[in-house]
Amino acid sequence: MNALLQFDPNTQQLTGPAGALSVPVTDEQARRFLMLVEGQCLGAQVADTAQKYGFCRQRYYQMLADYQQGGLPALQPKKTGPKSNYRRTDQLVRQILRYRFLDPEVSPAVIVQKLRQTGLALSLRSVERVIADYGLQKKTLRAQPQKPAAAAARAARRKTPASGQD
Repeated sequence: MNALLQFDPNTQQLTGPAGALSVPVTDEQARRFLMLVEGQCLGAQVADTAQKYGFCRQRYYQMLADYQQGGLPALQPKKTGPKSNYRRTDQLVRQILRYRFLDPEVSPAVIVQKLRQTGLALSLRSVERVIADYGLQKKTLRAQPQKPAAAAARAARRKTPASGQD
């Protein structure tokens, strides 16, 4: 780098003639911008600069193009992995909800079977997730626990014969 501006990735310090500026390790956007400044403005070798910051030369140029198109916000790290739910598509979700509304007592296993009959494949767990996401789980009925005194009083009433009978 030039003697006027120096960034040390080990100490995370950007140093110039008037002082130093600390760059937080967690600020990936700032680190990427500093890499571009070093590579484009200070005349450093692109491959060496990219390697210093943990990127390859090709990724450096991708980030440079992103920056030129979208500015500093374009350097924000993007979410990796699938961008959409490729298994539980909108069509499948609508079909699961339709089956559930047509017969609220139908089990997720039966819904999976119906989906497979129509040529749509989805796992049992995915169907359960859709049902849970929309709050369409079946309510389970439980017997209300009785208080011991009330239960004993009812039992005593059943055992005693009705008055006036011989």
